Amino acid sequence: MTAESLVIDNIGSLITNDPALGRGSLGIVENACVVIADDVVVAVGPAGAVADRRIDAGGACVLPGFVDSHTHLVFAGDRSEEFTARMDGRPYDGGGIQVTTDATRATSTARLDALVRERLAEAHRAGTTTIEIKSGYGLTVDDEVRSVDIARAHTSEATFLGAHLLPREYAGRADDYIALVCNDMLCRVAGTAKWVDAFCETGAFDADQCRAVLDAGRAAGLGLRLHGNQLGHGPGVQLAVECGCASVDHCTYLTDADIDALAGGETVATFLPATDFSTRQPYPDARRVLDAGATVALASNCNPGSSYTTSISFCIALAVREMHMTIDEAIAAVTTGGAAALRREDVGRLSPGSAGHAVILDAPSHHHLAYRPGVPLIRQTIGPLSSRALPLCGHGMGDDGVGRQRVDGHDRPAEGPQ
Repeated sequence: MTAESLVIDNIGSLITNDPALGRGSLGIVENACVVIADDVVVAVGPAGAVADRRIDAGGACVLPGFVDSHTHLVFAGDRSEEFTARMDGRPYDGGGIQVTTDATRATSTARLDALVRERLAEAHRAGTTTIEIKSGYGLTVDDEVRSVDIARAHTSEATFLGAHLLPREYAGRADDYIALVCNDMLCRVAGTAKWVDAFCETGAFDADQCRAVLDAGRAAGLGLRLHGNQLGHGPGVQLAVECGCASVDHCTYLTDADIDALAGGETVATFLPATDFSTRQPYPDARRVLDAGATVALASNCNPGSSYTTSISFCIALAVREMHMTIDEAIAAVTTGGAAALRREDVGRLSPGSAGHAVILDAPSHHHLAYRPGVPLIRQTIGPLSSRALPLCGHGMGDDGVGRQRVDGHDRPAEGPQ
């Protein structure tokens, strides 16, 4: 059976991210249309193409769906009081992770899954169509397994982050906990997670411990990611490049040697500006990294303690205002940059053969995403958060009645691909 086709027509400004198709590095095409069939772009051209269904963009800007390559959506509990205290002057040290761990452990699988679905729906309304989700608030074998299972039920980009923080029951025994992560935990999640991650930071895990996690993850067939250089200068960035991580995330404190390593390697520097906003940390010097030739991504880092937002538009505005990125660079960072951080070539662009995931703005230009910060400019999001979600079942599911069929993790627009 031939797939039903959809045309997004009467586009005033189309961001393709393919310079061969249009103007500049973003491949901008004016007075354009995009034809999608079976969730894949089949044509980009002048307005007026015919398809089975039509969305009239009304002269608005259309761009690829956002790729959010760093989130922590599997959690329970609220840390608004911690945020309020921080705004009153208490510094951020990462210790609140244990608070969320306690709440997450105490919450049923069914409820955790429902919370993830709510956050995914919010992200989809805000323009995100591809998303990575980490575990990391369980920190026991069974709780990490169920967190990865929940993440994998909603996205192919599920990350095992058992090495997020040392749980209190392992106080003073970090090496024993890392052994648990590298053996029992990893063995249980290896068939479900796509990625392994660790938090390389003072107060979390040191370079040798993180290297052990990355090496074990690689041996188990997982791709590698790393949190690094968030709270101060440290070995995280160079460790990530040395190990061949797809991405090193935060990158708030960078030496010249760190930047040289990023520029000379294939590891994406993923900035998380909403975290720096929420923690009153310095913003990364994205300009130095970009000028050195490294690949850059922006992501939300949605989590309850240091960045409780799913708004990529907010991250774009922060990056432009506070990190000295151009608007075009910020748009690339949340599309092709995020795709690179996930080692994906099918998302983050709107060109023939790419995923048919698009955002229609209530604005004539992508510049408005930074020009009008805080304004809800996402008129419509077309395409699912993930086209590869699996049934929620398996290793970590308890007897709390969660269904075995896939739970739809987002609101699909009435006219978008189904």
